[in-house]
Amino acid sequence: FKSCPKKKKKLFQEMHPGNLWGGRLDAIDSDRAEAEEEERRRNMTEWDRGALHSQQLSAEHQRNQLDETQQGWLLAPQDSWKKKRKKYVNLGCISVSRTVFMWTVGSIVVLFLVVALPIIIVKSLPRHKSTPPPPDNYTIAIHKAIQFFDAQKSGKLPKNNRVSWRGNSGLKDGLPDVVGGLVGGYYDGGSNTKFHFPMAFSMTMLSWSLIEYSQKFKAINEYDHMRDVLKWGTDYLLLTFNNSATRLDHIYAQVGGGLRDSESPDDIYCWQRPEDMSYDRPVISLTTATDLGAEVASALAAASIVFNDKPTYAKKLKKGAETLWPFFRNKNRRKRYSDGQPMIQAFYNSTSMFDELMWAGAWLYYATGNQTYIQFATNPSVPKTAKAFANQPELMVPSWNNKLPGAMLLMTRYRLFLNPGFPYENMLSRYHNATGVTMCAYLKQYNVFNRTSGGLIQLNMGKPRPLEYVAHASFLASLFADYLNSTGVPGWYCGPTFVSTQVLKDFAKSQIDYILGDNPLKMSYIVGFGKKFPRHVYHRGATIPNDKKRRSCREGLKYRDTKNPNPNNITGAMVGGPNKSDQFHDIRSNYNASEPTMSGNAGIVAALISLTSSGGYQIDKNTMFNGVPPLYPPAPPPPKAWKP
Repeated sequence: FKSCPKKKKKLFQEMHPGNLWGGRLDAIDSDRAEAEEEERRRNMTEWDRGALHSQQLSAEHQRNQLDETQQGWLLAPQDSWKKKRKKYVNLGCISVSRTVFMWTVGSIVVLFLVVALPIIIVKSLPRHKSTPPPPDNYTIAIHKAIQFFDAQKSGKLPKNNRVSWRGNSGLKDGLPDVVGGLVGGYYDGGSNTKFHFPMAFSMTMLSWSLIEYSQKFKAINEYDHMRDVLKWGTDYLLLTFNNSATRLDHIYAQVGGGLRDSESPDDIYCWQRPEDMSYDRPVISLTTATDLGAEVASALAAASIVFNDKPTYAKKLKKGAETLWPFFRNKNRRKRYSDGQPMIQAFYNSTSMFDELMWAGAWLYYATGNQTYIQFATNPSVPKTAKAFANQPELMVPSWNNKLPGAMLLMTRYRLFLNPGFPYENMLSRYHNATGVTMCAYLKQYNVFNRTSGGLIQLNMGKPRPLEYVAHASFLASLFADYLNSTGVPGWYCGPTFVSTQVLKDFAKSQIDYILGDNPLKMSYIVGFGKKFPRHVYHRGATIPNDKKRRSCREGLKYRDTKNPNPNNITGAMVGGPNKSDQFHDIRSNYNASEPTMSGNAGIVAALISLTSSGGYQIDKNTMFNGVPPLYPPAPPPPKAWKP
């Protein structure tokens, strides 16, 4: 600046009063600078306020203009729009109307108070076990009827035997003539004889009822008891032939016995408790016994199905049954077991053997699955010889002597559930039709069998011991109805008339109810059931006091002939029953009316379990066929994976 005139210097300072980096280019008075700075700030503040006021006025003007536009669009004032605007609740992912939200919450609260809260209160209260419904009469009667078999046991009794007045007996049976002896099994009825033919039939029927109604026996806590009863019998039946051999030449048919007019010590002449027997007990051995061999084989085969959960024992039973097959099928040995045997004919005379052959063929097929047996059972010559389709009333009555109704129903089961088709269909359909005809014959409206005025069907044509036949027929009728119900078939035809399965159930119930006391005498024919039942049962062990005193052969007759009731109730025994006029004389001398039998009690147990409501009304469709192989060839395996 030294080279510049003072005038230019002054002009430069006026144009550039301060330094852009914080000051003037020359020294100035500090007070003056501060005053100028203060003035400048004041002017800036006033300018900012004015600008801000102008901006606010402009924004207000724009809002007013926007509101007027909105009013034109919505045709409603701004205040009204604000009042109607819905309020929403933000739930995170979604937003819902506050009204809906409140209604929903309120509904949940009300629902909780009305439904959930009472449930919570009830659940929190102390629980009391509900009382199960009382058992029906059939269940009560079953408990009784099974005990009869405990009272009939022979041999060394188990410690838990349920009959206090029974003890060990028959410990020398079969010795020394029979290797291993023939100890065990069951006495048949009121005498101390062991008849193997009805004993085997009884075991077959008990097995059949166990197979079909196992869930019912379990429901009433009798399943294990029944299996014990059955095993006691089948263990003994395995002793009646050489079950370890591959070929047989004889079978034992009976232990003990006698003739009705006998005067020498035997099971008929003596009246003793089985525990006191001291006389000789002969064993009847036979080399020809088609019907007996077939019945024993049936019992073992049926029992093997019951004991399929015990493979070793089941295998032993099946082996025994198959060992018997060639023995009783041998044409050179074809003969009824009772022929020429007076001690058998007087009590259990067999009138046929081809019904047992059909019966055995069916049971062996179900037990083993070997088609040889079903081919035999459906061979047209067998039922023809057995007169299976003769429609004779006496052949429609099931019993220890006639297996035709049972055998045909057993094979009808095969058709209903598995329907094997060719080559069995033709004969199976005939068995099915014959079974239907038999069931029709049991119904009152067809007048095939007479009835007492009290309603008891006279299957034995007015002869003594009617109840045994009634019990077995009731079981078959009830079981046939259950077969149809299980396949969804509501009934069957009797000629042109369709008959409901319920009619058949009602028939079975009416007959069993008669036995339980719904009869003119209002008397139960099962000892221990109800308030009125036989007290003078024809039974040696029940008539003689259990006072540890031994009575000789004839000394016990005074207990037989007394008018006093038996000192020991043989609980569960079903007696022979009333006459054709519904009359029953409760005296021991009338043994046809007052004596129980093994086969009779097997029938009543089977009938009762089929009718009880305990455990439901269904049968076990599958267990019977566990040993039957698939009816059709299996599908071929898939082809191997292709490899390049």
